[in-house]
Amino acid sequence: MKKKKWKPYLFILPAFVIFSAVVVIPTVYSLYLSFFSWKGVGAKEFVGLKNYINLFTVDPVFLTALRNNLIWIVLNVVFTVSVSLLLAVALSKSFKGRVVYRAIFYIPYMLSLVVVGVIWKWMYNPNMGFINEIFDVAGLGGLKQNWLSTPKIALYCVFIAALWQGVGQPMVLFLAGLQTIPVSLTEAARIDGAGSVKAFFYITLPMLKETFVIVLATLIIAAMKVYDIIKVMTGGGPINATETLASYMYSQTFSYSNFGKGSAIASVMLLMMVFIIVPYVMYTARDE
Repeated sequence: MKKKKWKPYLFILPAFVIFSAVVVIPTVYSLYLSFFSWKGVGAKEFVGLKNYINLFTVDPVFLTALRNNLIWIVLNVVFTVSVSLLLAVALSKSFKGRVVYRAIFYIPYMLSLVVVGVIWKWMYNPNMGFINEIFDVAGLGGLKQNWLSTPKIALYCVFIAALWQGVGQPMVLFLAGLQTIPVSLTEAARIDGAGSVKAFFYITLPMLKETFVIVLATLIIAAMKVYDIIKVMTGGGPINATETLASYMYSQTFSYSNFGKGSAIASVMLLMMVFIIVPYVMYTARDE
């Protein structure tokens, strides 16, 4: 009897060991380092909460990075969700070539963010970039910008590139969710006099509740740890205007060897994700 009781745990043991080695132990050690001042060599100096206090009181770059991550979360939730949902609804209709269109919108997601960053950095090039050239051809030369060197718009320019790359995954998830909605529900709504818009808001959206949980959770997590495309396109500049928590953590840890400060930033990122994602999932997944 005891053997049968422990047998299921033996099957999950390898996965648990790997997960602990790759995720749990590094996370706990990073949290431990955040209470020390350490340059990577020599003795560690215990400083308690000093690293955290300094981040929120005397480090303007951290506050900028924090603000940029919050802006990225809002942009992801509003635009990525909206665009991917509209594409999914459009591509769920029956028409010739819809499989091809689905592939076209999904292919960018298969590209690395580093590759996407390089592509869009050239597109934003102020001298020979595709975007400024389009404005020239259209006779709108006055709209030409040095896109990635203007602090007020640089972050949004990078987000457009990330949106182009990232819209494919939630689109596929919404497509899968739409296919689970019984056709009889929408047909009954139309018989009762509901138009397409009402059917969308009162039938389609509520039926996609579980899909929204997955999509929003993954997008918020991705927004909290955005790094690759920032590093490639702007490096956090100009004047830290596109700095994010992940890029700032990397620079503090590996460029300046402030392992304690970098670990504190990583811990703040983890806590933010926990406090945002866990309540959201618990609220949306609760039984009605």
